[in-house]
Amino acid sequence: MHGEDGLKERTSYGAGRHGAWLVSLLVATGCMVLPAIGLAAESTAAGPTEYRDIPYIGSRNLIWIVAQLHLLLAGFVLGVPIFAWLCEIIAWKSGEQRYDKLAKEFTKLLTSSYATTALFGGILLFLLIVFYPKLMNYLTDIFFPSFLLYCLLFLFETATLYLYWYGWDAMQEGGKKTLHIFLGFLLNFFAIFIMIVPNAWATFQSSPVVISEGTAIERAWAATWNPTWWPINIHRLIANVVLGGYICGAYAGVRYLAAKTAADREHYDWMGYVGNFIGVFGLLALPFAGYWLMREIYQYNQQMGITLMGGFLSWLFIIQAMLIGVLFLGSNYYFWLGITYRIPGSESQYRKPILWMLISLLLCLAVWMTPHSLVASIEEAQKMGGAHHPLLGVLGVMSAKMTVSNLMILITFMSFVMYWRAGKQDTAPWARLAKAVMGAILALASIAVIILGVWGYFVPAIVRINYFSTSQVAIVIFVILTITPLTALLLKSAKTTTEMVWGRMPPRAGYALVLNAVMVILLMALMGYARSSSRVHWHVYGVMRDTSPYAYSPALGSASLIMVFCTFFFCLLVAFIFWVATMGDKAKGAQGAVKRDLPHGIPAMAGGAPERREA
Repeated sequence: MHGEDGLKERTSYGAGRHGAWLVSLLVATGCMVLPAIGLAAESTAAGPTEYRDIPYIGSRNLIWIVAQLHLLLAGFVLGVPIFAWLCEIIAWKSGEQRYDKLAKEFTKLLTSSYATTALFGGILLFLLIVFYPKLMNYLTDIFFPSFLLYCLLFLFETATLYLYWYGWDAMQEGGKKTLHIFLGFLLNFFAIFIMIVPNAWATFQSSPVVISEGTAIERAWAATWNPTWWPINIHRLIANVVLGGYICGAYAGVRYLAAKTAADREHYDWMGYVGNFIGVFGLLALPFAGYWLMREIYQYNQQMGITLMGGFLSWLFIIQAMLIGVLFLGSNYYFWLGITYRIPGSESQYRKPILWMLISLLLCLAVWMTPHSLVASIEEAQKMGGAHHPLLGVLGVMSAKMTVSNLMILITFMSFVMYWRAGKQDTAPWARLAKAVMGAILALASIAVIILGVWGYFVPAIVRINYFSTSQVAIVIFVILTITPLTALLLKSAKTTTEMVWGRMPPRAGYALVLNAVMVILLMALMGYARSSSRVHWHVYGVMRDTSPYAYSPALGSASLIMVFCTFFFCLLVAFIFWVATMGDKAKGAQGAVKRDLPHGIPAMAGGAPERREA
């Protein structure tokens, strides 16, 4: 059952600041609940109602859609405050006010999404109570102390957000600025706990720990500290940063495409770069967190892991590989466009490295997307000698996929380093030695990752999982933690040969930012379905059986339709929220000067001559 998975995702925020939101919540809830109550099959039963349904749509599908939309909104609302606060700190320490402006714009997007997140959270809660009262009674009996804590966190988060946003302009000087930054810290502190408390309810359903004795707090704590709680906490924290970064990048990309002045183009070009950088920064760490989560699932219950990775859900991971591959390609492509258009004179220097990086990424993606068992007819299987292709079958196992995923992370990291170094000339006397060391580290690390991947074919699975795969992860982390500070030290004394020019990116850069955001949304919807389906016919795995008419996992085709619908509707919802948030900016822009208007109000097309910059 997927619907009740929404309870786990209930990381909602406080109510909106307008009474209209409350009215909308009550009306929407009433419209959804009343038909279900009137048409429930269990309404004539003598005993307590366990399940209710709604015609045509189905209770599970309705809750699935609402829960997915709420989760995506909550992920954005939880991820944005992190880098908004960091941008404000950078502005405070460096004195560069463009970072403060960027932080304020990020926070404006946050406040615009806040009430909508709460609205979907309220609808989700009412639907769960109405359609799955038996499950909700069981979970409430176990987790009611954490429900009370969640309400308190809700209140603190709401008060802190309003103080942080409405006090922005009033707290810009001296000690008031310090207080404002402290409010930003509290905002993120409460937001993280608002995420991890409901994560306990989510992970309990997949890896329950139940004790029958002890106080209410002891029982709730035992259920909270279940085997997959912390892996989910880390995984979702990173995923929220990725989602927030790429959505902010998409917002900047759309604003860049619609910009009519050079100043706006420069600002939104830079904002798109920051959003893409934040998304890539999280994306580099996300596969490690996902691997840790899957490892814990296997250790808790091997059958659940086999259902995910070796059963009918295994094909989802081929789709996952495609989505992540497109995300890696889109992020690298944006960096490469930045080298070409923002840093004049760098295109010829980096053309060959970019070509080799592209070829390497495509080869890695091809390996990652290779399935272990092919969908083939009887005749095709007979020609192959079985379901496994005699040549490509070796590429369909996890040893190959872990290897290429780590290589893709290394390539993406080096794309960023290459972009970072473009337009600068080393002047430090030890620069040649440092670059030789960094090149050796990268080459040896890549070779080591490949050797461990090939060696993984000849050792038991437990050795590959516990030692080889974790060693590959450690090698990649070592490369990132070593090359990053060395590059920073080199660039500290480097001579700038070409100044960064903002606002000259071609329109396809904005399209790439939008594509990245859509891929992240689809990816989150896909993996939410996979994790929920791993429970098969259990509400709480191995403890509370699902006896409703929906005690089965939806087919991949029908599930994909719902995932695509959720992605499409979420994109429309975010577009509407951002449009409302920018209405004031449009009014101000119409009253301002138009001396720097661009011809026809559109960006320069790709391949065209760069426009003449004003003095």
